[in-house]
Amino acid sequence: MAKTSRKRPARKQSWLDRLPKWVKVSAVALIVLVAVGAIVASPYLTASSDKETTLYLRRGTSNEVVRDSLASCTSPQFASKVMRLVELTGGDLSTRQGAFNIDEGESALSVATHLRRGAADEVKLTLNNLRTKDDLAKRIAKKLMMSKEEMLAALNDKDLCSAYGLNPDNVTSIFLPDTYQFLWDVEPAKLIEHMAKYSDRYWDDERKEKARKLGLEPVEVVTLASIVEGETSKADEKGKVARLYLNRLAQHIKLQADPTVKFALGNFALRRITFADTSTPSPWNTYYVEGLPPGPICLPEKASIDAVLDAPQHDYIYMCAKEDFSGYHNFARTYAEHEAFAAKYHQALKERGIRR
Repeated sequence: MAKTSRKRPARKQSWLDRLPKWVKVSAVALIVLVAVGAIVASPYLTASSDKETTLYLRRGTSNEVVRDSLASCTSPQFASKVMRLVELTGGDLSTRQGAFNIDEGESALSVATHLRRGAADEVKLTLNNLRTKDDLAKRIAKKLMMSKEEMLAALNDKDLCSAYGLNPDNVTSIFLPDTYQFLWDVEPAKLIEHMAKYSDRYWDDERKEKARKLGLEPVEVVTLASIVEGETSKADEKGKVARLYLNRLAQHIKLQADPTVKFALGNFALRRITFADTSTPSPWNTYYVEGLPPGPICLPEKASIDAVLDAPQHDYIYMCAKEDFSGYHNFARTYAEHEAFAAKYHQALKERGIRR
């Protein structure tokens, strides 16, 4: 019996088979282009910063200058890749201004995108261990775009200070030691406004009531706290020192605080205050004038402010540094007791050869 042959069924065409030849050729070409582009772009897309840093841009800075700045705070290779990506997208950084943080390991593409259209980052400003307005302005200018002279001009602007119930002598009372965050290009007046708001929050109803019971305004509490801080670094003694000065204020006795003499003279290295020093005519010299000086003689820590507000009761009105140079003081109720303590301290100074 003869075999009958069976026809194999025709293969069904896929959608790919039905595409025109020119489409297939174009698709292959596109795939090749993408692959080549990925190979070419890979060094730019995978490059990353090897350190955490901040790039500061001033409006009007050319791309070339930005490249140099970026190279100095990262590396020339990384900077070149970042700027190449910026320029490929038509980026002109001359219109940008502010601080731009770069994280360790951040890609060149991410940095380029941030520089082109990302928001500027805030800068941390820590205020502590500062005495004068000049010191304050210098610290601010070191971290922000403004100059020391611009900040000082704002601090000395009577109209600006009066908007917050202050004057150029006591405006530093609102600059409480802390770490703040500002845009790098913040204006001096805006910075002062921010500090005033922060100070208002700090001076809550409880602190204001404590100040009222002492017969003082908040700015006067800060001023007294600055004297206390100048007198002692011992946390367990600050309240005692504060009450001594409160006793003097209540009895209309001159404060006779050595730190105010140093401030008046502008010489904070003095270790021995002389009669000539205490006789210096100055509203800041509390040997020369009665009451508090016109404003703070430093930026006192919040602990010193609270030490004034919570000063324990006692009836001491004299004090003298201990002769052991421990940083603590001998306290006295009478001038005779004080004289005895002072004699011991002066003898110790003499023995150590300390004249100034």
